[in-house]
Amino acid sequence: MSENAPAPESFRERLVHLREALFHLHKALVDSERVSYEQNIGTIPSANHFLKLLTADPWFAWLQPLSQLIVALDEALDTRAKTTLTGEELAAAFVQRTAALLIASETGEGFAQHYAGVLQRDPEVVMAHAVAARRREPLKGTRFFWVTG
Repeated sequence: MSENAPAPESFRERLVHLREALFHLHKALVDSERVSYEQNIGTIPSANHFLKLLTADPWFAWLQPLSQLIVALDEALDTRAKTTLTGEELAAAFVQRTAALLIASETGEGFAQHYAGVLQRDPEVVMAHAVAARRREPLKGTRFFWVTG
């Protein structure tokens, strides 16, 4: 390794950075969906009401796969969590799950279709997606590769 080359990230650091990027993307999506909801349905009167909408209203239900991925990352990062996977395997699995989830498709359904729509209308989401996409690049030494199209 050259003197000026950055030190490779540990697998834990990789997961932490991936989680941070996904959390930022999630926030951008929630903010964008709130604006869209208020334009279409009406003003959300309180933070408590908004939390209820996020967890129970069909308008926001499509965000659940991303929420669940972030929770799974949190659990994996818990030092008390038990797993049979090595750090490398765990990081590679989350990178793969992220890559599979963050595919936008106008002709798809569920998350992919909604995600495509938000990416088309909100530059903040596009920027957050770009950061998350960089964090899902294959890990050095893994056998995973991504095909995009």
